[in-house]
Amino acid sequence: MKKILSAFLLLCFIIAFSQEKKPMFWLDIQNFKKEDQQNPPPKDAILFLGSSSFTKWTDVADYFPTKTIINRGFGGSRLTDLNDFADDLLSPYQPKQIIIYCGENDFADNHKLKAKVVVNRFKSFYKKIRERFPNIEVDYISIKYSPSREVIWPQMKEANKKIAAFMEKEPNAEFIDVTKAMQDANGNVRKDIFVEDMLHFKPEGYQIWTKVMTPYMK
Repeated sequence: MKKILSAFLLLCFIIAFSQEKKPMFWLDIQNFKKEDQQNPPPKDAILFLGSSSFTKWTDVADYFPTKTIINRGFGGSRLTDLNDFADDLLSPYQPKQIIIYCGENDFADNHKLKAKVVVNRFKSFYKKIRERFPNIEVDYISIKYSPSREVIWPQMKEANKKIAAFMEKEPNAEFIDVTKAMQDANGNVRKDIFVEDMLHFKPEGYQIWTKVMTPYMK
């Protein structure tokens, strides 16, 4: 009986250890691979990469009916994760454009994080994109003001400014600023476009983004 119990405990330890070895978001990436196997991704699509603002935009095709979009957002992801999984996120596709929304969670994970750190993380990922796709359009959506994360908005705002300056100097690259479009007549962010967590969007929030993004989309 003791031998059986010992073997069972050892098996549990091995399983637990193997699970711990898998990096965060590993399962999300495997799900993307499975989806690509079941439905081979089309060429010349617009590839969405980033965090939960894209993940939860499950009906994005309805907002852009004339566009072919591959949505590879995974909730909670940071720019560090885009860098870690860059090959998995880029190699399966042949897009004509990449649109990124990521960086908000980097600050949420560490409220003391300096803007320049996040900017450098973005630049690293941008470089990886350019190594694979030197000439396609690459756009970055500004980090949004989320009421639940008001305390870290100053760093986010600074990061936006620095990334905008970087993208302005890059060929075939745009910084898509959604900040003003999300504000009311008094210059305050519209809380009515968020769900209860004051972080994620209602359809009204995505409608605003659609109007801002449409002129930039190929």
